[in-house]
Amino acid sequence: MNSLIEDYALLSDLETAAMLGRDGSVDWLCLPRFDSPACLAALVGTADNGFWRVAPLGATGVCTRRSYRRDTLVLDTEWETAAGTVRVTDLMPPRSRHPCLVRVVEVISGAVTVRSDLRLRFHQGRIIPWTRRSERCSVAVAGPDAVWLGTDGPVTDRGTDGATVCDFTLTAGRRLTLTLVWAPSHRTGPPAPLGVPAETALKETGDFWRHWTAQCRYQGPWREAVVRSLITLKALTYAPTGGIVAAPTTSLPQRIGGERNWDHRYCWLRDSTLTLSCLLRSGYHEEATAWLGWLVRAVAGDPAHLQAVYGVAGQRLLPETEAPWLPGYEGSRPVRFGNAAMSQSQLDVHGEVLDTLCLSLRAGIEVPPHVWSLAKSLMGHLQAHWREPDQGLWQVRGPARQFVHSKVMAWVAADRALHLGALLGAEVPGSWSTMRDQVRGQVCRYGWDAGARSFVQAYGSSRLDASALLLPGLGFLPARDPRVRDTVRAMGALAHGGFLHRTSDGSSSGREGASVACSLWYAEALAAVGEPGRARDAFERVLSIRNDVGLLAEQWDPDHHRQLGNAPQAFSHLALVETAFALRDASPPR
Repeated sequence: MNSLIEDYALLSDLETAAMLGRDGSVDWLCLPRFDSPACLAALVGTADNGFWRVAPLGATGVCTRRSYRRDTLVLDTEWETAAGTVRVTDLMPPRSRHPCLVRVVEVISGAVTVRSDLRLRFHQGRIIPWTRRSERCSVAVAGPDAVWLGTDGPVTDRGTDGATVCDFTLTAGRRLTLTLVWAPSHRTGPPAPLGVPAETALKETGDFWRHWTAQCRYQGPWREAVVRSLITLKALTYAPTGGIVAAPTTSLPQRIGGERNWDHRYCWLRDSTLTLSCLLRSGYHEEATAWLGWLVRAVAGDPAHLQAVYGVAGQRLLPETEAPWLPGYEGSRPVRFGNAAMSQSQLDVHGEVLDTLCLSLRAGIEVPPHVWSLAKSLMGHLQAHWREPDQGLWQVRGPARQFVHSKVMAWVAADRALHLGALLGAEVPGSWSTMRDQVRGQVCRYGWDAGARSFVQAYGSSRLDASALLLPGLGFLPARDPRVRDTVRAMGALAHGGFLHRTSDGSSSGREGASVACSLWYAEALAAVGEPGRARDAFERVLSIRNDVGLLAEQWDPDHHRQLGNAPQAFSHLALVETAFALRDASPPR
């Protein structure tokens, strides 16, 4: 039986991540990168697909309590047993060379026997490795991968059914450290992290995160939630390139038992402007610069081949495959690796890129010398194609349509390109201004439903879409415009249990969960149109569904009160930070 999605905490070394349950089990780990094949995959399978549990011997349930150490990504998990109290401290030190996961076991009172049960399954939970053992160390090898497990004290481990199991008894004040390290299988000898003392790993990791969080500029009523969200975003950053993955997981379902199970271990251009704005407002200029660098490198090339999603290193080929050997989270099949959205047509990404470039220049970030050539190239392509249908913000897997949000983002592209030209002192083609006016006129004519008194999802449709809540923030229309006010009012129809679904398609019964990001957009839009009380209520409603360590998934099920979708989701945490700033600074529109 899979644990609830909200039972998982996140660990990260800024190049990959582990998902750790309240039962002490790491059920998801990809090595050496976010997008590498998983070697622990019980999260989307069963125990036979790999896990690493460290917990008191005989403990069958969840821990007594757990929490991150203040302003860090170091997690303390405690069990109170009849024999005494034990604490396991889990961390992934920011990487120097080899990724490692450190688990420090310390008995607080009494004498407790603890079991470490490691079942490595390489290649997406499929391959049982060959394991050899030596004193205080074992190494599991399969193909290009080797995972070493070492301890800093005497333990006796045994191999059984493809597992490495060891039991050890500690008394109050004593501790033992288990360290798991990945290295290429052709390497000989134990990798260096196995020799790092626990005290060093704990201090350096804690100091890293505390130094980083000290840079946060947000001061306001929700600082704890903002800081935790920023730590989560940093944890989802692939440090070598600056790319930020949408989530560290794949195929956690948007509906239990459904097929909408996607791989989110990649970087979406959809998140570009929101990411940059969030980082800059929060005081993280270096991370914003790194994100811009990733973006510019990723989109380099023919604008006709601009993608919605790229890999952490900017790679374009993300072929989508299915894993029939994995039964899926609570039977939600198929489990997918890779993402076919790489080949979809999404016109909105041109607006995201140009908006990000414009924001960067205004913020004083050094942009590449070819930025104007890039802007002209993107605009040249968009001028020829903006009237075409596409798959839209939500990456609909069906016929292309005239999505309103995509057209609005075409307007954003033209508007930001004009501003870029002014900032750079460049000569701007008059056709860009003409295009901007044409797009606005078309959207206001065909994207507005007079009966519903709202902007809708697509031309000729009466379906509502929460992306219309972004109109004032994008500058397409001011918040005081009656059409904006009416649209915000109409979006209340998307609410279920106080949370907004992305669109109004179908009934709430049997559909996917409500969107966390859309629920936050609603709060920000309410503040923009002068309803701060309702805005605050909507925002704090989202805060209330964070898990016990402050994390949010992609969606929320208001009926069964549980998180859904990949977790933790960068889009949700980005929206949380931006909404906290907006509500703190909100004033009634004039």
